[in-house]
Amino acid sequence: MRNGSIRIGIIGAGRIGKVHAQNITFRIPGAEIAAITDMDRAAAEAVAHSCSIPAVAGSAAEIFENSAIDAVLICSPTNTHPELIAEAARHGKHIFCEKPIALTLEEIDRALEAVKAAGVQLQVGFNRRFDANFARVRQAIAGAEIGQPSLLHIISRDPAPPPISYVRSSGGIFLDMTIHDFDMVRFLLAEEPQEIYAAGAVMIDPQIGSAGDVDTAVTLLRFPSGATAVIDNSRKATYGYDQRVEVLGHLGKIETMNCFPNQAILSDDQSVRRDLPLNFFMDRYTESFVAEMSAFIAALREERPTPVSGHDGRMAVVMALAARQSYLERRPVSIQ
Repeated sequence: MRNGSIRIGIIGAGRIGKVHAQNITFRIPGAEIAAITDMDRAAAEAVAHSCSIPAVAGSAAEIFENSAIDAVLICSPTNTHPELIAEAARHGKHIFCEKPIALTLEEIDRALEAVKAAGVQLQVGFNRRFDANFARVRQAIAGAEIGQPSLLHIISRDPAPPPISYVRSSGGIFLDMTIHDFDMVRFLLAEEPQEIYAAGAVMIDPQIGSAGDVDTAVTLLRFPSGATAVIDNSRKATYGYDQRVEVLGHLGKIETMNCFPNQAILSDDQSVRRDLPLNFFMDRYTESFVAEMSAFIAALREERPTPVSGHDGRMAVVMALAARQSYLERRPVSIQ
């Protein structure tokens, strides 16, 4: 890789594309954004203006064909990911792609084959791995501070359901929401699951059920070590963004609680209370987005593997598809 800055092209100027653009521009050394594109040119122009990006490309192809660009960030809708990954690879660009890589294993495998054939780097955007709280849980497990893990519990609940239009195209709760938790289970325990059992219901919004999805789910996972993991999801927690983890081992336990806008606790003769947790992922995971992009850029500069591989991205989808099958068939599903 060049000694100077990594030159990056961004495909997608929506919410997450804007986050990455701002972080690279204002918070991450060693990289610069050469161009950005979006189907909504006005959105791309707005991000380019706020982040001093020199060029707004007319298409992804224009970015791929720019020989001065070293890497691309794919921040566009999921259905565009596999073809963009393949095209970026064919043009010799390193790739950061938001999750999921695709909604089917066939599409994922074709994309990963193109990456392998081109010999480029790929990192999948599972930003929660880079959260300081979850990283400390992983450290405790890896360092045997709590002994052999036996039970893992992840609570992941959104403050409000997404638009129905999103639910219809996202692949459903297991592929658009629980997928982060599937990756987190693998990250924390550092082993692959053997079996998944998922149960779900429509408890919040009947329109979600009409769209063929559930809004409340519990997933049970069994691992070769004997450990059991439980993932608890809801599309609506009225009190805010609920993100907690607890791991029990034979020597102790480690847990992470929700993050709050302040640490103040008010006590009077009626109650002891504090402000609500941070309200959504843009607030809760601000620093993890910086850390994951810093890790991607460092991997390119130092010519070493990225910390979240294509295999990691594929396995999260395998688990999501197995959970969906388990829910539909009302039975445990073995992970092959």
